[in-house]
Amino acid sequence: MREAIVTLAAGSAVALALSGCTMPSSTTSEEDPGVSEQADQALADLEGTVLSTGPNGEEASPAADVELTDDQIVEVQDMDLTAAIVMHYGGNDWATAQVDGLRSEFELLGIEVIAETDADFKPDKQVSDLETVLSTKPDIIVSLPIDPVASSQAYQAASDAGVTLVFMDNAPADMQAGTDYVSVVSADNYGNGVVSAHLLAKSLGGSGTIGVIFHEADFFVTQQRYDGFTTTLQDEYSDIELVEETGIAGPDFAGDAQEAASAMLTQNPDLDAIWAVWDVPAEGVMAAAREAGRTDLKIATEDLGTNVAIALAENEMIVGLGAQLPFDQGVAEARLGALSLLGEDTPPYVAVNALPVDHDNVLEAWTQVYGSDPPAAVTDSYTDD
Repeated sequence: MREAIVTLAAGSAVALALSGCTMPSSTTSEEDPGVSEQADQALADLEGTVLSTGPNGEEASPAADVELTDDQIVEVQDMDLTAAIVMHYGGNDWATAQVDGLRSEFELLGIEVIAETDADFKPDKQVSDLETVLSTKPDIIVSLPIDPVASSQAYQAASDAGVTLVFMDNAPADMQAGTDYVSVVSADNYGNGVVSAHLLAKSLGGSGTIGVIFHEADFFVTQQRYDGFTTTLQDEYSDIELVEETGIAGPDFAGDAQEAASAMLTQNPDLDAIWAVWDVPAEGVMAAAREAGRTDLKIATEDLGTNVAIALAENEMIVGLGAQLPFDQGVAEARLGALSLLGEDTPPYVAVNALPVDHDNVLEAWTQVYGSDPPAAVTDSYTDD
């Protein structure tokens, strides 16, 4: 098994309020009732907790606690501030929801978004994007660093120029919260890995062989997901054997995952399941399974994108995932930038808890994740079978 880069102590969970979440409860005829009960209890025990720590080991502060008073909102509105959003890559459901949350809250605060960039998961392009954005002199930059080392100098230049920096998920190397940047905001990515492990184990009845497709990069959040998933299986489901794992580096994550999954299924024709590090690679795994005539393959992943939501609704291959709440993360990031410019103290690491999603609660979960009704493509696909 690949050595996990990030090791976290699941026992040091930090309490975080969870509102409106219904825990998945579906079972299938092939499940071992004992394993199903074990997984359900584990998921119930995780409710309202965060297992992740920050990039520098910080304890998580609840995103729900990041708020401005009415007077502070008026004060920010009178400051005539501007902001830029420097994304790692866009166009997927997670990125769209994150940007929607940022834009919604910036609009409420009277902060004008003057630039939005998409680096297509290329570190050199993100550095160039930062340099271009910096020339527009924004007061706030919200960004997700692709490569914490390669981009550190560019982010430090922005900080030295007096820009207020708030990060999604990852922090540049050699930069300190409270000095060089305000805070990092993320989902509970370790917890999302744990959640997907329990849901996959439940669908397998506690035994079987699996493959893993991980993110082959020095990327804090995806390393946490991998570690949470593999550690949970190793510690709690010893009859599930991880027989092969392959890393993908992108930027064609769906295509790379399809190629990796095809090779896995060729080399292991009786493979029971595959875990993919987020929903876009999971789409590639689904494509490979269909090509191989393996629509019985069970797939677990992270992030509630449209295509995996449709598969969950149809009860096709995707058996469960840990979802982030990206809209809420975007709101928290905008608020942290504003609070910092007001001179308020801000926590160095803010997190939103993991949301378990399976067939039973996929429609409800969509509303919680995106703050809107599921699209017709999802609702029309839902089956009671």
